[in-house]
This record gives sequence, structure tokens and C-alpha cells, in this order.
Amino acid sequence: MATEKTQTRRGFLKSSAVATSAAALASCVATPPLVNTAAVSQSQVPSFHPKHNERTKGWLRFLWQKATTPDDWSYTGDEQLPWGIKLPRGPLDFSNDGDGPHPWWDQYSGPPFLSYPRFDLSDSSYAVLLMADQTPAWREVYTRIMDELATRHTAYWAAIDWNTFIGPSPDRQNYPPQMMAAWPERLRGNYDFPGWTANGVEPWGLQADPIGADGNLFFRGWLNLLLTIYKYVSGDDKWEQPWMIAGFENEHFEWTQPRIVEWLHQQYGERPEGPNCENTKIWPLCNSAAGLGMYLSDQLGVTNNAHGVFADWVQFASDNYMGFDQQGSLEWITTYYDPIENFKVNGGAAGGIGIAFYLMPQAPEIATRLYDTAANALGWRDPRRPIQPSANGLALAKTLGDHSAVARLSAAAERSFEPKWFGDDMEKFGWWFGLDEPWPRGQRSAQMMINEVNEGNWAEAFSVKHMDKYSAPTVEGIDFPSLGVDQAWNDKDSGVLHVGTYAADRNRRGQETSWRVSGLPNASEAFVLADGSPLQNVEVLNSNTILIRSTISDHRFQVYTGYHGQQTAGVNQPLSPELASSPAFAARTRTAAENARAAESIMASGSANCPCCASTA
Repeated sequence: MATEKTQTRRGFLKSSAVATSAAALASCVATPPLVNTAAVSQSQVPSFHPKHNERTKGWLRFLWQKATTPDDWSYTGDEQLPWGIKLPRGPLDFSNDGDGPHPWWDQYSGPPFLSYPRFDLSDSSYAVLLMADQTPAWREVYTRIMDELATRHTAYWAAIDWNTFIGPSPDRQNYPPQMMAAWPERLRGNYDFPGWTANGVEPWGLQADPIGADGNLFFRGWLNLLLTIYKYVSGDDKWEQPWMIAGFENEHFEWTQPRIVEWLHQQYGERPEGPNCENTKIWPLCNSAAGLGMYLSDQLGVTNNAHGVFADWVQFASDNYMGFDQQGSLEWITTYYDPIENFKVNGGAAGGIGIAFYLMPQAPEIATRLYDTAANALGWRDPRRPIQPSANGLALAKTLGDHSAVARLSAAAERSFEPKWFGDDMEKFGWWFGLDEPWPRGQRSAQMMINEVNEGNWAEAFSVKHMDKYSAPTVEGIDFPSLGVDQAWNDKDSGVLHVGTYAADRNRRGQETSWRVSGLPNASEAFVLADGSPLQNVEVLNSNTILIRSTISDHRFQVYTGYHGQQTAGVNQPLSPELASSPAFAARTRTAAENARAAESIMASGSANCPCCASTA
């Protein structure tokens, strides 16, 4: 009888039209009668879960192109020195001769100390982190991008400054006076400007390993942050296994991501002032980024309380690198400190925004103080004052819910930062900053994109709230960049996986495609609605994987998975007898009949097209 009843319900669901019930009409009086479900468009199916907006999808297209286009970051023996300290540097050459990193990898921003292409790699990872939290049930494209970024960050060109800026800068005597104005008189003409990494100077001498060096924190700190983001996005332990880093004269050294954290932990334990970012300078900014990578590594369980020692550095920085008035407002902040020459270069209160950006997830109290001081000093909350846009400031304002600042900074960015669509079909998006360059400026555009990810919250991302995503039902095999996914969310209350697709390549719109859902508790029990109608074209591949055939277009899928947050079998692995018979598993798993009834309820009530009825499923 149960089987017969199930078949009847499936027959009902597979019919071409569904009559709207009186109950649905009573609760949604403004809802017109249901039309033929086959004609329901994607836009008519409401979305109650995070979804990528158009700018995010456009940036993802460009970042995918950058990351997956081969270029050569390896050692050739004939490398040209990077910009480094050689100012003025003349006109920029964006031609791609195949030698070294592709010129769209930004080595032009923040001269001289950020003018290395590796900073584009790390900055590009931040929006990917937030995208992965938007669509936790679809991660394969983000994983590929993150792996490409990480692979480049271990190549010779990633540490090009450490590998080529050997000994004191030969340009010391030629620095313009304004570049040396903040230094003690005794050092002018006899000191390296920031950006000259100075591998080989005292007290450590030449150190070939850019990770194992006593200085060079601004290489390994950001690298570790990048690798931990890869871990969170993918769940994969690739970078926890041994890999090689290219150093001076292309000598290679074996490392793992946990070993980097161990080395950082040791340094912070030995140096309360913090490790040197360059060989003679300690930058609070670079140290804050290094701490964030340690923090995320602990959150992911890769390391255990490695970050604890960094809290001591935060206190040291508050006492020694920041000056507060009696009201607790920041008066000055240290740009960098040289413990060998024993002097600091300090800046104004507004200079703490970059540090606050990296500290906010791991030390929110001090980060909030830095932000508040900068916001007041720069007039972000005062409608009577003109302001300049700030990508990091906007991210912090959003995190803290400072709505006045968010509104003003967003408007300022729209006016001044030149958001623009580009590409053959205008399918890519970036921020151009009025520079008239062939591509969006990488570091700056990537930082702005943090603010475009709809539900993204910079601090919340580091709370790693989607740790069950690795075993939960997951979308795989998407033909990106032809087909895109803008929604992939497991609703554990209803046991439904919500998936939204779109034509990322407009030239392939309407073409046939297919993709998989893996990690299902029991694939044979799954039921799929596509744009509100039962999907016939579902194939069970194995005990926890189904194949969905569709088209490259805008679609909304509801996959009744029966997943409610319980432990599931490994992807594409059969259920173990123990798991299948466990009370917890059995209690939380829907049968095919139950999935069919749930889908029927949505269809009959109109909640597939009515937000006010969605909770009835």
C-alpha cells in the first residue's frame, strides 16, 4: 500500500499542471493562480538563501581566466628585477611576452613595497573565501582558483624580491629627500627604503629560503593565510603535505602549511615585538596578516592554539605601536619599526585601517577602536564632509554594521573607483580606477570585491561556520565557465539542497549540459524540482550520487536530499552497514515517499513561487 501511495503521489507531481489549493489562496491573496509549471521562469522561483549577485559572477569569470591561464613564475636565470625601489619607474608595459608572470597580475600598486605580483595572489583569495561561504554546496571552481593562486605563490617569482634584492640597495644615495624625511639624519643616504627586502644584510646574512628566513615575514605570513583559505574552501589537505618553495638561485626547500605555522609560533614566542617583515623592518600590517593565517589554521583544526602567542603581540602592538588619548581614540600608529637602528616611522590616526582589516576577525576589540578613530578622522559618518573611498574601510564598516559609513563609502567608490563590465560579451566585472589599463588593477580591484559578495562578512568568514560542507550534499561537475552556479545551499531544516544556475557564457545559452550532486545520504531517495516542476531526467550514479541533465541557462533546482546535518557517507562511497542502521541516521533521513510528499506540498501550496508560503514545505 505504501508503494502504491508513493507512486500515486509521484504521478501527481509529474503532471503538467497543478491546481492552486484554497489554503494557498487564503494565505497568499495577492498570488495569481499557478500557471503551467513548465513555463515558470527562474525569476518566478523565490530565493531564500544566499545568492551571488551579478558583479560577483562577473569578477569570478575574470578571476577564473587569470588563475587558469598558464604563465611562467619559475626561475630562468634571466629575470629582470622587479620595480622595487627604482623610482621613477617609467611607463608601464602591459605586453605579454610569456616571460614571467602575466602582466595582469598586479605588480604596480603600492610602490615600492607592494609592487610584487604575489600580493595580487593573496588579495584575490579574500573574495573567494566569501564566495565559498555564499555557496557552501558548490566549491570546485573556488578550489581550482585557490590552488592556482597557491601554486604561483610557491614559485620563484613569488619571492622575486627576496631572491634578487641582495644586500644593501645600490640606490641608497639616490633617494629623493622626501623619501628619507621620516628617518633619523644619521641614516639618510645609508639606509634601505621600504620595498628593498635586503636579503643578506646583518644580523642574519644571506638566507636562501624565503620561508625559513629570520626576516621576510611579509612573504610567509601572507602565503600561510592563502594556504589556510585554500583549506577552508576545499577541505583538502594538499598543502598540509610536503611541497617545495623556490628560493635564492632557485634552490628549493621542503615545507608544509602546518610547519609554517610552527615557525611563526616560534618567532612570536621569541620576539614580542614581532618578526621582521623585511630584513630590518617590522610592520604591524604584515604582522596582522600573519596572525590571521595562524588564527584560521587553528579554527580549521590544522594546528592547535598556535594563535595564542599572537595575542601577546597584539598587546605589545597596542602598547608600543599605537598611541591613544584619554578617551581611547588613536592619535598615532607605527608604520614600521626598525629594532636594529631603533627608530619608528609613525603615521596619523587614519593609518590603522589596513591593520584593523586583518585584526578584525582575530582581535575585534582593538580593530574596532582603530576603525572608529579612522572613520571619525576621515569623516565617513559626517555627511557634511567630502570623503575618499576605502576598500578596507568599507569592508570593516559592513562587518560592524556602520550603515552611515557603508552608504557614504559605497557611493564614493561608485563615483571614483570606476566599476566596469568588460570582455567580448561584457561578462566580466572589475574596478578600473580611471587608470586606462587593459585589465582591472588586481590588488585594488580584489579588495573592492570583498564588498560585493552579497552576504559576505569579513569577520564572520573566519568563524568557519560551514565546516559540515565537506560531507554534505555537494554540486559537482559544473561546466564552468559556460555554466555558472549562483546558489548552492543545503537547508538542513527541510532537507533540501537549493541550486541556482545561469549561463556564464551567453554564447552557449540553451545548450545541453549535466552535473552531479554527490554526498547524498541515499541517492535513490532523492527527488528534484527544476523551476518548480518535477525533473524527469535524474540518473542515480551510485548510492550517494545523482546526475542531473539540464541546459546552460537560468534555472532553480530544489533537490530533496534528506540531509539534515547528520553524518553522511563519503562522496561517491556506498553507505556502510553501521551508518545505515544507526538510529541518528535513520531518524533524520527522508524516504522517497516523504521527499515526494514534501515536493507535493510545495507545489500544491504555491510556495515554489510564493515567499510567504515557503515555510510550509
